[in-house]
Amino acid sequence: MPAATVTIANGATWQEVAADRQAYRDLTIAAVDPPLPYLTDLPLNTILLAKEILTPDELEITESTVEELAPKLADGTLSAVTVAKAFLRRAGLAQKATNCITELLPERALERALFLDKYLNTHGKPLGPLHGIPISVKEHVGMADSDHNAGFVGWVGRLCKEDPHICQILWSAGAVFYARTTQPQSLMHIETSSNIYGVTTNPFNTTLTSGGSSGGEGALVGFRGSVLGIATDIGGSIRSPAANNGVYGFKPTTGRLPMSGLIATMSGAEQIVPTIGPISTSLEGCKLFTKTLVDAKPWYKEPSLLPFPWKEENFFDNKNLKIAVLWDDGVVKPHPPVTRALQQIVQKLKTNGKVDIVEWKPYKHDLAWEIIANLYFSDGGSEELAAINESGEPILPLTKHILADNPYVQAHSINSMWRSIEKRDAYRVDYAHLWNSTAVSETGESTAMVDVILCPVGPGAAPKINTSKWWGYTSQWNLLDYPALVFPVDQVDIEKDSGKQQYHPRNEKDKYNWELWEEYGAEGYKDAPISLQLVGRRYEDEKLFQALEIIKAETNLPFVNYL
Repeated sequence: MPAATVTIANGATWQEVAADRQAYRDLTIAAVDPPLPYLTDLPLNTILLAKEILTPDELEITESTVEELAPKLADGTLSAVTVAKAFLRRAGLAQKATNCITELLPERALERALFLDKYLNTHGKPLGPLHGIPISVKEHVGMADSDHNAGFVGWVGRLCKEDPHICQILWSAGAVFYARTTQPQSLMHIETSSNIYGVTTNPFNTTLTSGGSSGGEGALVGFRGSVLGIATDIGGSIRSPAANNGVYGFKPTTGRLPMSGLIATMSGAEQIVPTIGPISTSLEGCKLFTKTLVDAKPWYKEPSLLPFPWKEENFFDNKNLKIAVLWDDGVVKPHPPVTRALQQIVQKLKTNGKVDIVEWKPYKHDLAWEIIANLYFSDGGSEELAAINESGEPILPLTKHILADNPYVQAHSINSMWRSIEKRDAYRVDYAHLWNSTAVSETGESTAMVDVILCPVGPGAAPKINTSKWWGYTSQWNLLDYPALVFPVDQVDIEKDSGKQQYHPRNEKDKYNWELWEEYGAEGYKDAPISLQLVGRRYEDEKLFQALEIIKAETNLPFVNYL
């Protein structure tokens, strides 16, 4: 992980910096042993490439979940070295298929894996609950002596002095870090494209986006080049990539998981607080990741965190799970495949005696977007633009969309910031009142309060590249600071999803989104995973996991085999 020497600070052009970073990345891929073949003429759906190139043992290892790998690593059935080598090869293949890697870490990973194997042999027990589990890391999250650039060419060459708090905890629990993944320019896209590494695509359909801003993680985990990765979220950046790639993603309530050691513009802003969380091939992987971090009591080192131990209680003991279904946020109507997936889940749950289903009427989600879009860039975007202009790199379309084309961006004074935060807090109070009101029936009688909201993750399956412009289905819950879990359900199917629908859009955002469906149809989104989102109340993160466990058990989702 040598420091970059071709940098803007050293007189290079932005094109030279990008070329150097890509060349370095390619060298780390070339270090994979046995080497991977050179690929030409990639298929639209790249998932099956692994079966053509990897060995049967590598396939079995990399297509196992965290909960399947952990006990085998803990008892020595699988060696950490064998597992690390398998994931390094599949991650390298994922890079060739989707452009999701900024660097592989083969030397560091194999040294660590060998240490873990010796530790198990010497002590007769694993180092911790993540003993030997390979974990990939979004480049937004620093690693010791590694480049830390937030997607800006001008920031290439900045180094992280030590592993961030979250990586220190996961390392102590036995993790093996082996790959760093792509992020977009400015980190404020729900796609992943930068002038450093280019565009990260979707492994199921390379004309579609992997999501963002943790799109490198999404593509890598979706390709099964990772079983568990570290991602971040301020408007959908965990959930969009998880959804687009057919895997699980968890955005916790703020203040639960350690955040120190990240780099971005506007560091220290508190009006909309980002979160960090997992993307994984399984729900249990997300849960183990989160619980491991909480069990480490990170609030002692990072006092901004809340001292909440992991709650072990059974939230649904002798009680039905009550789910409110939000079909449409009232601003941008979802494409037909998303509605079909929601209908499938609801139909299965309605016949179940353990679950109660009610409708959720969206409350001013257009206002919610106005509030959060006004609070994202409290300096009017000046730090973002300065970071871009530092190198002379071009501003990318989705950076322009969220900055220059965002009518709610404002260079706040202290007074105007106070007023905007008052609007944020008033909206949170109104939404809490709406949720509380579900404990009273239409006839005025007491009833069980809604436990969770089931809703889309976005207004379509994985979007076409450079078209992801409506964040509302995810940013809504950042504004409210509600925890949210994304889970895979189905896939876009030409036969099931090709029917035409007559629809008259409500506004320009809605029109833009619906015209994408009319232009491309099911054929254009072929094989894209369809995912949904489960939302809980603030600090009810553990309850949210239990609710999704019930839904999975009662519906047997996902309804397709993505591999």
